[in-house]
Amino acid sequence: MMRILITGGQGQLGRAFTNRYVPSQLRERAKEPRAVIQTASPFPSPLFTPHQKLELITVSQHELDITQSHAIAYALETYQPDVVINAAAYTKVDRAESEPDQAYLVNEIAPGLLAKACSAHEVGMVHISTDYVFDGSSAQPYAEDAPTNPLSVYGQSKQAGEQAVLAALPSAIVLRTSWLFSQFGNNFLKTMLHLGRERTELNIVSDQIGGPSYAPHIVQVLLQLAEKLNQSKEDLNQQQAPSGIYHFAGEPNTSWYEFAQEIFAQAVTLGLLSRAPTLNPIPTNHYSTPARRPARSGLHQHRLDALLGRNNIERDWKQGIQSSLLALSKSQ
Repeated sequence: MMRILITGGQGQLGRAFTNRYVPSQLRERAKEPRAVIQTASPFPSPLFTPHQKLELITVSQHELDITQSHAIAYALETYQPDVVINAAAYTKVDRAESEPDQAYLVNEIAPGLLAKACSAHEVGMVHISTDYVFDGSSAQPYAEDAPTNPLSVYGQSKQAGEQAVLAALPSAIVLRTSWLFSQFGNNFLKTMLHLGRERTELNIVSDQIGGPSYAPHIVQVLLQLAEKLNQSKEDLNQQQAPSGIYHFAGEPNTSWYEFAQEIFAQAVTLGLLSRAPTLNPIPTNHYSTPARRPARSGLHQHRLDALLGRNNIERDWKQGIQSSLLALSKSQ
C-alpha cells in the first residue's frame, strides 16, 4: 500500500483525483474535507496501472493550512504519507498583481515549508508549477532547464516556489503544466460555455500559444511520478531516483482562439449549446489584463516521456474537452 497525501483537495486537480479514482458509491464520502480513498480494482485508467494499491488522502485548505509549519508537521505525523502531492496554489493570475503578498505566501513560502517538513519526515514530494515561469519569447517549446523570466507576479511567485521546494528537498519533483481545464472549478472551458449562452459574439486572443491540459490527464501523471518516487526509496541505485523539473502539457499546442473553437464545436454537437457564438480572433494587445502572459509557452516534454514512457501518458486536449463536456451535461 502506498499512501499519498494531496493538498488543495477542493481545487481542480484535487477534485479530479476524487472524481477519477473514487468509486461512485463513495463520492459522497469524498465530499468531506478529508477523504481517504482507496483506489478501486480494476484501476480506472487504460494507460496506467500502479504496481501497488494506492490510498489517496485529499485535504482541503481548511483541513491543512500549508502556510503553517505546525499544521504541516501534524498532518505528516497523523496521515503518515509516503508521498505528498502539493496541488494547493494561488492561481488568480490577474488578482496576484494587486495581492503579491498572498500570492508569494501560498506559492513560495508554503511549498517551501511543506518541502522542509517532507525532508524532515523522509517523505517524497511532487509540487505543481506552471508554464508562466517563462516569458514566451522563444519560438521553440521550453525545455526544463531553459532560462525562466516570468512576466507576472503569479509567474514570479511560482518560480520562487520551485526554487524553495528544490532547495529544501532536492529529491522533490516539480511538474510544470499549462492551461489547466476540466469540468471542475473555474477555468477557460467553463467560462466559454457561460459566455456562449449569454452572447452571440466573442473576441478571443489568438496570438498566445500553449498546451491545454486536462486535469485528469495531469492526475494520471502525478500518480505515476509519486509511484516512481516511492519506488526509488527502495532502489539501491539512487542515480535512478527521479527528481527535479519535468514538463507536462496537452498536445498539440494551440491558441486560446482555436481552443475556444473546439469547445464550442463540441458543445453544439453534444447539445449543451443550440449554436456557437461568432468568434473574432484578436491580438493580445487588444485585450488588456492586469497581468502579462507569455506569448508562446509550449513545453518540451521529452524528459517526462523518458521517465514514464510516451505511450503511458494521455495528452489529447480535444478528448479532455469531450470528457469535460459530457460530465457537465450529466450534471445539468
